[in-house]
Amino acid sequence: MTNFVEELRWRGMLQDMMPGTEEKLNEGMTSGYIGFDPTADSLHVGHLTQIMTLIHFQRAGHKPYALVGGATGMVGDPSGKSDERNLQTEDMVEHNLAGMKRQLSKFLNFDEAGNGAVMVNNNDWFKDMNLFTFIRDVGKHITVNYMMAKDSVKRRLDGDSGLSFTEFCYQLIQGYDFYYLWKNQNCLVQMGGSDQWGNIVTGTELIRRKDAGTAFAITTQLIKKADGTKFGKTESGAVWLDPQKTSPYKFYQFWLNASDDDTKKWIRIFTLKTQEEIENLEQEHDAAPHLRILQKALAEDITIRTHSEEALETAIKTSEFLFGNGSLEFFNTLNEEQVLEIFEGVPQHRISKNELASGIDAATLLAEKSTILESKGAAKKLIQGGGVSVNKEKLTDAAFIFTKADLLNDQFIIVQKGRRNYFLLIAE
Repeated sequence: MTNFVEELRWRGMLQDMMPGTEEKLNEGMTSGYIGFDPTADSLHVGHLTQIMTLIHFQRAGHKPYALVGGATGMVGDPSGKSDERNLQTEDMVEHNLAGMKRQLSKFLNFDEAGNGAVMVNNNDWFKDMNLFTFIRDVGKHITVNYMMAKDSVKRRLDGDSGLSFTEFCYQLIQGYDFYYLWKNQNCLVQMGGSDQWGNIVTGTELIRRKDAGTAFAITTQLIKKADGTKFGKTESGAVWLDPQKTSPYKFYQFWLNASDDDTKKWIRIFTLKTQEEIENLEQEHDAAPHLRILQKALAEDITIRTHSEEALETAIKTSEFLFGNGSLEFFNTLNEEQVLEIFEGVPQHRISKNELASGIDAATLLAEKSTILESKGAAKKLIQGGGVSVNKEKLTDAAFIFTKADLLNDQFIIVQKGRRNYFLLIAE
């Protein structure tokens, strides 16, 4: 056994904790849970804090439960939300649950003897419960005054969108989850983000009022970026754990492009490195910030655990190809889907294979067939100044003739204007 709370504390993750929680955990193996609502068929990096909390909980010798909200996913949690979520059908929720289960299995050890992780679905205990049973066995124990005092409720009542009865009841539903697991699985602790404090405490209160029991609560800090923008969001949207939604390359780049201030926090939260290892990396990083030692260590660690070592290797080679001295040999190993994935968001132009068969001079290709440059004159000037590379080689002659033989994978031509401005020509 190790001190779970102390682990969260030095990593900068701990936010709030009910009195007596740390002492209870230090007595011996304790069961605790975190809930995940299946609002999509994949988790995203915003869920990683809670996943890491469960990992640390298990590594400290405790038994983690991952609750997937098959029932609550059809309602929606108002905590931290300014508007009501769209309700999902049962089929949508089941589809989402399957994806989440696969992902959680990559992070938690479900086979460990004694404190192996357990996955539960709250639809198992809600599906046969009718309204009258719920209001009799749950609703009677929690007053409206108590529910109205919650910050998540107050904010919505004071806002323009208001709060539906459906969402108002959410804290009772989550509270009953805690009661059910406390009663049937001896789960004594519920964990979650700091925005869940009100819902978690409702659970401990229901346990106290209904069965005179004692339960505990821990919340972690909500992750924010140093520049004030939302963590886990990019220009193209959420950063998903599913490689079909966010490629391992883009996932890797998300962490690699983090600021120094963010990385010094995130490497504590999202890796399992020890305090000594992290402090040594920080010293190396501070001695040569341009090498981005911390960012690389963070990106490599979390990409391997989320995807695989092979995925990390491909992500690094892709980065080297785009921003370093990577060779065309790597590019030629990629299929069409992988190429388009790498160049998503990069300006793309369609060109004719038939015209390439006859040959197209460089200035025409760049200014007329693709409009990468505004005119043939501008193309010639930039080429003469050494500002254009094609297929990773500096272009020196505006009259150079491109043919089908210059296509990579028989389909692509990669153009660079300067060092980082990429364009993809797709021959059809």
